Amino acid sequence: MNLNDPPRVTWRTHLSLALLALVYVFSYIDRQVIAILIEPIKHEFGASDSQIGLLTGLAFGLLYAALGVPVGKLADRYNRRAIVAVACGLWSLATMACGFAGHFWQLLLARMSVAVGEAGGMAPSISLVSDLYPPKQRSLMISLFMMGPHFGVLIGLALGGWIAQHYGWRATFIWFGAPGMLLAALVYWLVREPRRGGFETVAAAVQAPAQAAESLWAQVRRLLAITAFRRLALACGMAGVAGYGYGVWTPSFLVRTHGLSIAQAGLLFGVASGVGAVAGALSSGWLCDRLVRRDVRWQLGLPLLGVVVSIPCAIAFFVWPTTGVWMLGSLAVPHAMAFAMLFGFFASWWPSLSYSATSHMVGANERSVAAALLNFFVTLFGVGAGPLVTGIVSDLLTPVFGVQALRWSLVCVMLLMIPTAWLLAAALNPYRARLTQMASPVLRAA
Repeated sequence: MNLNDPPRVTWRTHLSLALLALVYVFSYIDRQVIAILIEPIKHEFGASDSQIGLLTGLAFGLLYAALGVPVGKLADRYNRRAIVAVACGLWSLATMACGFAGHFWQLLLARMSVAVGEAGGMAPSISLVSDLYPPKQRSLMISLFMMGPHFGVLIGLALGGWIAQHYGWRATFIWFGAPGMLLAALVYWLVREPRRGGFETVAAAVQAPAQAAESLWAQVRRLLAITAFRRLALACGMAGVAGYGYGVWTPSFLVRTHGLSIAQAGLLFGVASGVGAVAGALSSGWLCDRLVRRDVRWQLGLPLLGVVVSIPCAIAFFVWPTTGVWMLGSLAVPHAMAFAMLFGFFASWWPSLSYSATSHMVGANERSVAAALLNFFVTLFGVGAGPLVTGIVSDLLTPVFGVQALRWSLVCVMLLMIPTAWLLAAALNPYRARLTQMASPVLRAA
């Protein structure tokens, strides 16, 4: 095999990206749809906000975080396409099982099973996309892949709210779980397994076997010893707390504070956040691939800028008066939804560009582990703590603010984006130093 002869980008490459992105869309639907079902689940099982925070956050986040890194190690050694396909089938079955839960503890176990499956989806997919395209296109292509959560929010909340309104919350889980079985088969048969490091330099390819042979814990310690990666991981973890608290609880905020129905809350929040985030992810990936040719620090500089601008947008969304509305036919759209769209646009910059930055900081045969390790911080802090902390703070504030407690709980949680911005700023120069050490093609192109 000639390492100087990189693979070509063909229609099969784009088909593989499309299928992986579609799988990620459904993984996020299956993960996020519970946000629009909180109120009927609370009513049926008599659960508190803290219990719902456990169901939507910690029960999912702990297993997802714990299993993600070991599965990433497997993906760096074995067929990534097969791992994604099996994982997709598992979490789809578990999502359908949520619809058959007769008790709260059964629903809790089913959600934990969803986490077991989804732990094998994202990191191998990031590694696949990184090898399907050359480094100069990587930020844009990973941004396209990372639009999965944004489409997941749009489809899961908008359509999920409608299904729940007309057929009940159980049917929502079943309807969204079933298509994943077909997707699992399509991924297995149609996604191309690219050569690892095919677009990398000869030096990077020579290092790859040694990286693959390293033990998992030695590899994790070495990755965390990279200053830029460690600060980026902490930044993403803090952003995850705010982001997942926001994503899970905002539909309930719209129901409680703005008086919307479940279907209306899902539709408005799904469309506003989804459209804003899709536009933000596309534009940031495209812009980043161009700006890094001038200065590679823009790979983290753009996420920093997005985080800084998103903070006032989020606060404005939650504190804006409930009296102002636009009328779209018979549908009243609160003026605050404009800030939800702006937040979606700017807050979408940090996830895809952070994973892309990680792919540049490590070798070709450890991208799954590195992506899984970054995802560990996002999941453990974000999925695990975000919804739970938001629910606990809401319960604590209820004696003072009553039904408005959730509003002020969300404002408090969104302030965690401030340390995110500080950590991203602290990672800028170490990131450039790391790329110099790696002799990255991105740096040489600049």
